[in-house]
Amino acid sequence: MSDENTMPKRLPKGCVEDTDRHGNVRVYYRPKGRPKVRIQGIPWSEPFMEAYRAAVEAKPAAPDPEKPAARPAAKEGTWRWLCERYFVAPEFTGTLDPRTRKVRRSLLEATFIEPIAPGSTKQFADFPLDRMTPKAIRVLRDRRADKREAANARLKAVRQAFAYGIQAELVEANPAREVPYLTGKTDGHHTWSLDEVAQYIQRHPPGTKAYLALALLLFVGCRRADVVALGRQHIRKGWLRYTQHKNRNRAPVTLDLPVLPVLQHAIDMMPAAESDTPALAFLTTEFGKAFTANGFGNWLRKRCTEAGLPHCTAHGLRKAGAAIAAENGATENQLMAIYGWTNPKQAALYTRKARQKVLAGGAMHLINLDGSTGREVPPETAMQESGTFSAAK
Repeated sequence: MSDENTMPKRLPKGCVEDTDRHGNVRVYYRPKGRPKVRIQGIPWSEPFMEAYRAAVEAKPAAPDPEKPAARPAAKEGTWRWLCERYFVAPEFTGTLDPRTRKVRRSLLEATFIEPIAPGSTKQFADFPLDRMTPKAIRVLRDRRADKREAANARLKAVRQAFAYGIQAELVEANPAREVPYLTGKTDGHHTWSLDEVAQYIQRHPPGTKAYLALALLLFVGCRRADVVALGRQHIRKGWLRYTQHKNRNRAPVTLDLPVLPVLQHAIDMMPAAESDTPALAFLTTEFGKAFTANGFGNWLRKRCTEAGLPHCTAHGLRKAGAAIAAENGATENQLMAIYGWTNPKQAALYTRKARQKVLAGGAMHLINLDGSTGREVPPETAMQESGTFSAAK
């Protein structure tokens, strides 16, 4: 009986020995530029040599036209080299959510194929890091200037890659920090008006899943990634506690919020679960499964369209709640506590708008032609007359 572990000292040309994890010695033919092939049997025996000749004479497989060619290794010190190091670093794999990783990776890889200059065959993938100046990064940003949010998202991803490079001592500076984000007149997602809320409720009254979705978004103030996970297990003694999905792996924010009577009523109006093991989420698909964040967003958009509000979105309800609270006198710190903001800039945006409305409501009577001051309207009265209502009602 042949023994594969009994090897002569010399092997046929192109053959190498390899020991597997069990200590067994194997012989492989390693052709240049092609995968290695294991050769069975004792070297120089007839069965071995027959398999060896077949491996030598074998033609390389034709490339699959539908399979992209393998990309050559990135040259050290280039832009792609830095990004690929970032993609396998703990700062990328260990702290970012899967969706964030996917989006950021696609944003950075899209920069690889950008030409360095119009008409140039050279791409940013091979651009030396020591030449990645703010001017060069501004070029990458401005290639997407027709879509401001896309341009800023690209710039943010580039900043993060360089930030990793500094920590890993691969680069000395972050030139992307010197390139500003593009600014423009946009308020992002449309903020629902009170009339739009009423129109939606007329089409989706209490007792429907669509109404409960509105109540959770408006009276909890959560994002769609959070609302799909909320359930009765989050409520205890009239308080709702949940940890926000955003930044949960880096700087988690846990919120404790009182359950307003209007929200409790929306929950109580829903039919009792027929199953002995009801779902842990308030909102489920038609198959009784939990929504994904994107799936819920698409589902709610359809409910909005049914109500004649195709321009309304889930995030617009979160903004509406913040606007209502601010107009009713909520401070910046109170808004931060409700919505989990760690930076007062976002809260200040709502309080400034609310304060402008109150001040204008109390001073518009001063615009007159007869010189009289008319009546002075206290801010509280102006707020009531403007039609603002309390979310707690």
